[in-house]
This record gives sequence, C-alpha cells and structure tokens, in this order.
Amino acid sequence: MGYRVVVAGATGNVGREMLNILAERQFPIDEIVALASRKSLGTQCSFGDKTLTTKDLDTFDFSGWDIAFFAIGSEATEKYAPKAAKAGCVVIDNSSLYRYDPDVPLVVPEVNPEAVDGYARKNIIANPNCSTAQMVVTLKPLHDRARIKRVVVSTYQSVSGTGKAAMDELWDQTKGMYVPGQEREPSIYPKQIAFNVIPQCDKFMEDGSTREEWKMVAETKKIVDPAIKVTATCVRVPVFVGHSEAINIEFEEFLDEDEARDILRESPGIMVIDKREDGGYVTPVECVGDYATFISRIRQDSTIDNGLNLWCVSDNLRKGAALNAVQIAETLGNRILKKG
Repeated sequence: MGYRVVVAGATGNVGREMLNILAERQFPIDEIVALASRKSLGTQCSFGDKTLTTKDLDTFDFSGWDIAFFAIGSEATEKYAPKAAKAGCVVIDNSSLYRYDPDVPLVVPEVNPEAVDGYARKNIIANPNCSTAQMVVTLKPLHDRARIKRVVVSTYQSVSGTGKAAMDELWDQTKGMYVPGQEREPSIYPKQIAFNVIPQCDKFMEDGSTREEWKMVAETKKIVDPAIKVTATCVRVPVFVGHSEAINIEFEEFLDEDEARDILRESPGIMVIDKREDGGYVTPVECVGDYATFISRIRQDSTIDNGLNLWCVSDNLRKGAALNAVQIAETLGNRILKKG
C-alpha cells in the first residue's frame, strides 16, 4: 500500500526532477498527479515509464491526498500550501516561504531527521536552500565530533538555481559570442553570465549581504546549531547544473584532516574523492545526476588553531532541491505516515 502524491510545479526544473527521483527511488505511490499553472495546463511529464498530463493547480482539490511536493515559488505557495495543508495533505515545500517559520520544520534528513515530527503544527515541512543543503550535510558529522565555532563559505552556484530562463540566458549568451547576430543582453541577471562570474545571488539587503547569503546563515543555525557563526559570499557562475562551495571551518577543538576525511567517508549522503594529484577532486560537471554530496581538497588551515578547508560539490537540482524533498517524504513515512 502506497501514498497518494501530488507534485505541484511539475513542469519546472525541480518539479520534473522530483518526478524522476520519486520513480528512481521507487517511492511507494498508489496514485500520483502532476499540477501546473493554467499556462502549462495539459503539458506532459515523465514519471518512470508513465506519462502524466498536468492538471490545474488552481482548481485542484487536495482532499484525500497524502503528500504534496511544492516547487512553485513563494508567491504561489502562500496561496496554495495552506489549502493543501487544511485538506489534510502534508506539504513539502521547496520555496523559501516557510523556512524561517518556527512552527515549520526545516529538514535535511541526514542532519536532523527528528525535526519532521513537528510537521503537524501546520502540516507543512520546508526544504532548505540548495546551497545550504549540501553544506549542512558536510558540517553535521564534523560538528558532532569537534563542535564548529565559525564557517566561512564562498559558493559558486550554477544558473539552474535561478530556473530555466537563466539556463537559456547562459546558452544564448554563449552562442552569441561566436555567432554574429545572436548576441543577447542580460535580462535574468544584472550582468552577463557567459564567460563571467556575478557576485550576487538574490537581492541585496541593508547590511550589504544578499538574500542568498542570509539564507545560508539563518538556515544553518536552524538545521544544525544556532551557536554556529556563518559568513557567506555567494557567486553565480557560468555552469548549467551543480553548485560548488569552498568551506573554511573553525572548530572548538583540534580535528586532524585525516580524521575528518574518515568521518566524512562514513557519513550518510557524502562521497569523498580527495587525491592530492591533478584531477583528484570533483567538479560540478561530474556531480550532475548523482545523489551524493562530494567532498574534496580536505586540508588543515594553518592560519588558525583548529581549522579545516574543504571543497564541496553537489547537483543543486537533486540534493539541493528535489532529492532532499523526496528524502523528507521517506523520513516522514518511516517515522509517522507508515503505510502497509
């Protein structure tokens, strides 16, 4: 016996990935429906060996459905998530809308699976920001061993994190470099993204940080430990899929790089590929389509007493969004909504 499952936003990058991962992981489903806005109504989506035709999100009745995956952005989520939750359907939301709500659990199953138990307060569970998800998977086992005081992270984020239109912009600008008459001015990003990097992800805040940087700080505190100090610089890079992060960690006590490497190798959701030779590390191109968060370049930071540096890479559409959402559903099912 399985669940009755809804995927809202099924035609977008994350929604399609949710459908792929639900099929790949053989999530127990008795019935599934793909929802979209009216402009995408009737669009076909793949689900394993089946084809789903999208139905209208605006008129859909969530009564009798068990779990709804939302990948529709904050504005639409604010309208539809409460309707689904009130109808008794547990919402797993990929937007930022509920992440900082104290009554909504923010969950990365490898890090804080017990947090799903709080879902019943609003019948909603929040999925973290893509850049946060891969970082906290990395931090948690090290924090358990040596207690993290401070994290300095610089991200190198792919354009898929902004959506399909951003991927198209990168593609069109790249073509325009070589094909006369096909030049494209920036419209999604404030500056050219092809052959360039942009030190801005999301909007600026009053203190000079961007929203993306603020999210990494707030979400790490909520998921791992409110005592951890985090400072982030988030950069958009001309990569289609896969976020990378250079992470500097200061601990309360000394942690040897070899022990850290061993800890990470044994930790769930992590793959360590760390050879001190040309190419002995993972890049975004190599992580696409994989479930794991890849760790490389683990080394002592000699500028502080208890410091480590490492390189972290993950498929942002998977672990950063769709995979984590499905893992939340699996955790919810194992802990609470057991079927059959």
